Amino acid sequence: MAQVLIRNIDDAVMARLRARARHRGVPLERELRDVLSAAVHGDRATFKDEAERLRRRLAGRRHTHSARLLRQDRGR
Repeated sequence: MAQVLIRNIDDAVMARLRARARHRGVPLERELRDVLSAAVHGDRATFKDEAERLRRRLAGRRHTHSARLLRQDRGR
């Protein structure tokens, strides 16, 4: 298996990662492996499910074209 060294991780990020690991009762190294694996593997199906849920929730609504909203926002 490969090994990775990551430098200059923000202290607040490390604190949250340590807290997540502690909450799950796993070593920090395992938590980091799980976070990286989830970022690469598992989220595509979750994304599709969430996108479908949003499509159903917004079905039938009238939407403003995003370009118009961006133009209005830039005009402020």
